Amino acid sequence: MSLQTVREQFGANARFYVTHETHARGASLARLLEVVPWSTDWQVLDVATGTGHTALTVAPHVARVLATDITPEMLALTREQAQERGLDNVTVEEAQAEVLPFPADSFHCVTCRIAPHHFTDIPAFIARSHRVLVPGGLLVVVDNIVPSGLAGSYVNALEKLRDPSHGECLSHAAWQSSLEAQGFVVVHQEILGKRMNFPKWASRHDQVMQQYLLALLQGAQGQANGYLQPRWEGEAWTFGLQEGLYVARKP
Repeated sequence: MSLQTVREQFGANARFYVTHETHARGASLARLLEVVPWSTDWQVLDVATGTGHTALTVAPHVARVLATDITPEMLALTREQAQERGLDNVTVEEAQAEVLPFPADSFHCVTCRIAPHHFTDIPAFIARSHRVLVPGGLLVVVDNIVPSGLAGSYVNALEKLRDPSHGECLSHAAWQSSLEAQGFVVVHQEILGKRMNFPKWASRHDQVMQQYLLALLQGAQGQANGYLQPRWEGEAWTFGLQEGLYVARKP
């Protein structure tokens, strides 16, 4: 999917992400506040901010947050939410994660939450983050992770069928090695589980596609089934996903 198509897709659905349960209230949003030693003199860059959940959460604890995204509609909502909360230290700017056109050694921290699986080049994003960080600065990444091997390929295929803008979720080991390959030292890592409501997850599709997605979810075998753990709960099917949280320091 082209960058322009991704921009148009997210732009058309921007308002949906303001209250999206995983993005707005997921456990990793609170955890990144707890595991990072935030400082009131920090300059922070939030990459692929969406509607600004991470930027707005971090802003009260730092000097300034620059929230970036490729989708103008998302950035407009981030600006709107910042104004409503009285956060005058949040600014927005359109920028691609794989480019980050900012001076070297500009930020004390770069954050990116539940977005890299949409990027065209995750190593490029990591490398550009390394460049814009000051020595000793931190890259804080949260993203969905998958098992290694065929099980991970199955989960990625299911996600891409549901959302064509999906690129690739990495495994836990792949995130560690990718960060280290770009010169980072991983100082904290953890895996957080979450349960997804299938009807909400598949709601963008018609009934035919929803039934197809459900059949693939229920038909997962072996390690893929162990990861997804589909089950009927109350009045709907649910399944599991995992997020990896990584704090990496630039030496």
